[in-house]
Amino acid sequence: MASPDSESFVRTFARGLQVIESLGRSKLGMNIAGVAEDTGLSRSVVKRYLLTLTDLGYTNTAGRGYALTPKALNLGLSYFYSLPFWRQAQLELEELSQSIQQSCAMSILDGNEIVYVVRIPTYKILRSSPTLGSRLPANAVSMGRALLAESEQEVIESFLATAPLKRLTNQTITDREKLRTEIERTREQGYAWVDAELDEAICGLAITVKDLEGKALAAINISLPAGQITQEQAVEKYLGPLRRTGSTIRSAL
Repeated sequence: MASPDSESFVRTFARGLQVIESLGRSKLGMNIAGVAEDTGLSRSVVKRYLLTLTDLGYTNTAGRGYALTPKALNLGLSYFYSLPFWRQAQLELEELSQSIQQSCAMSILDGNEIVYVVRIPTYKILRSSPTLGSRLPANAVSMGRALLAESEQEVIESFLATAPLKRLTNQTITDREKLRTEIERTREQGYAWVDAELDEAICGLAITVKDLEGKALAAINISLPAGQITQEQAVEKYLGPLRRTGSTIRSAL
């Protein structure tokens, strides 16, 4: 990976991405001064990038500011389309969701968070329902726990040392050694079960989807209403169908 000080690092390209990300965090558009403050770039530099992005069709003027256009979706969708299993995962998770009448999803691990790449909802459990691209803390959700359990040891150690383990509910594990134990248990049993750690209303059962060499590429899960089902009941009823779905997705590689 190129560092900002290396000769291979394209600083202008990186700054352009900073401007796009800054606009993506705004719901109402931003003016030049706002983007400059958010990115740490000078106003003159920000202005040049915004004018370029506007000429390319990625931004337009919204009142006195700038906002992303639908064309900016191409940048994110390019990632989804590049995943060798994405289309198959959509189809298989839709079929699984219909057969069990529960919400299903797929995510990948990105730093200390999971990012949703497929989401098939049945009914709203979470107060703020995740969508494509939504991020959640990996430690507090079943897919994150499953992906951490299949990560290399240095990744796990880095996560345990640096991840902010915020208490989101009374059940959220914030003790790092206890979380380590749960990650190890997940690896041993081959699935993750997380109950009411992100939101008191939801629990989840998850497994990883591996490539042909056995490396975890993503995780899939079934979201369930907390308090209405135990881990034992969820494993007995849903783990088999979840694993069969994972095997079918893997066959698409």
